[in-house]
Amino acid sequence: MLRCLRTSPRAIGEPYFAVFTDTGEVPLGLDTVRHGISYAGPMRFPLALTARIAGAIIGKKLRGIEKFATVLQLEPLHTCNLTCTGCGRIREYSQSLKDVMSLEDCLGAAEECGAPMVSICGGEPLIYPHIEDLVAGLLAQKRIVYICTNGVFMRKKMRDYLAAEFAANPARTGPKIEVLVSEELLTPEQAAEIRGGKPGARNPIAPSRWMYWNVHLDSLERTHDLIVEREGVFKECIAAIRMAKILGYQVATNTTVYRETDMREIGRMFDFLSWLGVDGHTISPGYDYDAAKEDMRKRLNLEPENFFLTREMTKEKFKDIRAWGEKYNLFGTPIYLDFLAGRRDLTCSAWAIPTRNVRGWKGPCYLMTDAHHASYRDLLDKTPWENYGVVNGKARDPRCENCMVHCGYEPSATLGRDAKPGDTWANIAFNFGAKPARRIEGASVDPFNGVSAGNGHKTGRPDKQPVGK
Repeated sequence: MLRCLRTSPRAIGEPYFAVFTDTGEVPLGLDTVRHGISYAGPMRFPLALTARIAGAIIGKKLRGIEKFATVLQLEPLHTCNLTCTGCGRIREYSQSLKDVMSLEDCLGAAEECGAPMVSICGGEPLIYPHIEDLVAGLLAQKRIVYICTNGVFMRKKMRDYLAAEFAANPARTGPKIEVLVSEELLTPEQAAEIRGGKPGARNPIAPSRWMYWNVHLDSLERTHDLIVEREGVFKECIAAIRMAKILGYQVATNTTVYRETDMREIGRMFDFLSWLGVDGHTISPGYDYDAAKEDMRKRLNLEPENFFLTREMTKEKFKDIRAWGEKYNLFGTPIYLDFLAGRRDLTCSAWAIPTRNVRGWKGPCYLMTDAHHASYRDLLDKTPWENYGVVNGKARDPRCENCMVHCGYEPSATLGRDAKPGDTWANIAFNFGAKPARRIEGASVDPFNGVSAGNGHKTGRPDKQPVGK
């Protein structure tokens, strides 16, 4: 039985791949890898997950429900270990950074809105003290769970899982620990602690076909570390992804594109991540929402218009995105990709991806805040949706003018709003089609293309410095 896939990106020349089976580790040649062995299955998005989401949407439509949640953006806290450029959460919620939602409120929010998928974000969700129980509770509710993380604490959480697994089945877990040590993803001391029975989390986050680590990666090393304003984060993300794939987790990445983003570099990053065995990607344009602009001006003394995209800039950046959808495993719909490229219009459906945080249900959307509501029903009923979005090229609210973000427009494509003939078949063909082949050329990408000193945009060096020199 296939257990997991191992890659060795540190190797020179042809990369090494292997799977763990019940009888040990079996090496695979490149031809075998090219022809479809994948933890997540041959479809772009696994069939069971696709069926669960489709079933929930069809059920709502059959009952005549006009507005409903497809994905819950759950922010159990806003505390974060990073201060990413372009993120205004810490400034917007500066008065409640120490507040956290109770576990009961988190699970209750998922039940209340009924979304089939929950994206646990924040803040950094792995700081949330009940994260293990939250993931377990959402899975018990039969939700699809995304843990949207900056990756810094991922390996710690996976060591907790390893400790529990080793205690239950040392013969099966021992070889994985040896591989992780050989790949320098565990230190010998950490391996000894795991084998020694050092207690970890009570309910560790285990691999599941219903859960993804969703790792924030905005480009290769220097650019990403510049954006997250801390050196070394990219390297830790890659180490965490490699460890996760060895252990059998599903891993996705999320990327935001800004004005200075080099799309060729994003393509090289996707090549590399495909070679590592990452299961899929979401990608969205950087939007100049108020909290992010305020943070950029006051904290970094930068002008937002030099960083964020206008609507026309977004279309130019994403002009080739449909072709990317053929070679990279982009999650979503081809209709939304066409919208990003400027080939069609969509209206905003922010109510379909609501945000619940420490202050309540955030309205009108994930990025704009006019109110916090006591319930999802209040968010739906008391928000003047007709006052938001862009219709026929005209912004109903000036804050919406440059927004083409997935949390507002992807559900419009999914739910068939602004539908055109052939859209349903296009979505089916895209999501039920074959998963793009592993990008073996990713083995030649050097992802560690330089460092940014200190706090990213505040003190970043323009020169590139090769790793280890």
